[in-house]
Amino acid sequence: MWRAALTPFMLFAALLGAGLQSQVKAQESVDVALVLAIDVSRSMSQEELELQRRGYAAAIASPEVIRAIELGARGRIALMMFEWANDNHLRVIVDWTLIDEAADAQAFSDQVLEDRSFSQRRTSISGAIIHAAELLEEVPFQADRHVIDISGDGPNNHGRAVTIARDAALEKGITINGLPLMTTGGPGSQFNIPDLDVYYRKCVTGGPASFVIPVTDWAQFPDAVRRKLTLEIGGFQPERPVIQPVQFSFEEPYDCMIGEKIWDQLREQFFLDP
Repeated sequence: MWRAALTPFMLFAALLGAGLQSQVKAQESVDVALVLAIDVSRSMSQEELELQRRGYAAAIASPEVIRAIELGARGRIALMMFEWANDNHLRVIVDWTLIDEAADAQAFSDQVLEDRSFSQRRTSISGAIIHAAELLEEVPFQADRHVIDISGDGPNNHGRAVTIARDAALEKGITINGLPLMTTGGPGSQFNIPDLDVYYRKCVTGGPASFVIPVTDWAQFPDAVRRKLTLEIGGFQPERPVIQPVQFSFEEPYDCMIGEKIWDQLREQFFLDP
């Protein structure tokens, strides 16, 4: 009798539990899982590192980005940020966070500003891509799209070849977008290249609706990040090309090992630590 009386309750509890589980699963579905990978290599001055942080923080909490999130099919995204430099320096700034309203974005932005970066040796874009792809594999949300947003001020000169890391990420269905920082004034300019925007397009980025937005002046940075995040969240491609024109044809072969070659030349010249 006790067992018979309990059966309806157990059935109700099972149905309730299934309903709650289904609701939780629905809450975990997002329009995009977006990884923000920011460069903290030594070619970035401390002032530039702070400008980069403030630019990302302002963009994440901006009305434009909030509106882009709200207009998504699910109205929510998963976002995380980490810093990178050499192949061994990969540090999480803000872990995976569900953002579906302005308060969530502001909380994420506040965490970005509470942390502080210090420049590190070398530049491993490949290491950043590999790490970002691993983070996307472990994202605790069901995402319609996986996107890596990578910013940096120089070519790859440490770790695996950048094209190997990029191609492996693209095979997983990940889109990689680039924010090449083509500014002047920071230390280590001898390691940089004048056509970093082209390098990012040829060697770093790829995938559905991928794009590159170059920054030539730090005053442009907050607006460039806002535009970039809005496009990434909405899954749109820029209406007009955002890569600045260069002096040679895009059809010519591009040397994606240019950063490694510059490092080797300078290492031999100045006896740098390999």
